[in-house]
Amino acid sequence: MEQQGTDLHPAIRAGRTAIVTGAASGIGFAAAKRFAAEGMAVWLADLPGDALDTARAAVAAAAPGKAAIRALATDVGNRAAMDALRDAASTDGPPAIVMLNAGIEAGGRLFSDEATWRRILETNLWGVVNGIHAFADGMAQASEPGAFIVTGSKQGITTPPGNTPYNASKAAVKAVTEALAHDLRGRDGGRVSAHLLIPGFVYTGLTKARGIAKKPEGAWTPDETIDFLMAGMARGDFYILCPDNETTRAQDDKRIAWAAGDIIANRPALSRWHPDHADAFRRFMETP
Repeated sequence: MEQQGTDLHPAIRAGRTAIVTGAASGIGFAAAKRFAAEGMAVWLADLPGDALDTARAAVAAAAPGKAAIRALATDVGNRAAMDALRDAASTDGPPAIVMLNAGIEAGGRLFSDEATWRRILETNLWGVVNGIHAFADGMAQASEPGAFIVTGSKQGITTPPGNTPYNASKAAVKAVTEALAHDLRGRDGGRVSAHLLIPGFVYTGLTKARGIAKKPEGAWTPDETIDFLMAGMARGDFYILCPDNETTRAQDDKRIAWAAGDIIANRPALSRWHPDHADAFRRFMETP
């Protein structure tokens, strides 16, 4: 599945720069390694600590040439910090790739305290908004192709019960990224694209935080997810909806269609989990 060297989005090429938030682990780390392997200069942004330093060293080891691999401790929820990241990276010119990937779950629930809600929204939603505000104009004014990649979630589309702050943040991220794609295609030349990465079940730090110490058979690795991302970007896809080892694309399509159908059919909210609609949902999923 690996996409190195062929069938790449035109922004992904040696000598240009990629910026990745949430790059110290998981999907962000895998993306940073892939961009470095393609000969790009890479800026890794994450919270300060040993994990960020270790990730930078590992990404540098993956780089085949002399491209600079740098790390900058960044609180993505802080606009000034994202502006500082932009200014630091500007020594290499406008970035070709900005991947706004930083995200947390933090065990939030509907009635979690305000601090938990704010922490999740500031990272997951404001981290994306701040990144777009910091980088979009400069990238759009550049004369070369560019791309924004924003990491969303299936939970931001089907919004299952529980984890409400995370679901709300990712639903908002979907709306923001759709608006970004619309804005960018209307800019002169339309050279910068936007892509919403919607991972499946991936074994990352968020998974480990739930007490899962070993990768489940149903989960993809972060590297597999980035393979799928690169292929989707090469095709020009906006919605890059990933399957995994336990969920097919057809199953995802049906779950998303059922969620949208709650409005059209005037079913109860989250009817997929409503006892009066359980049989109807099961039949819907079983119908070819």
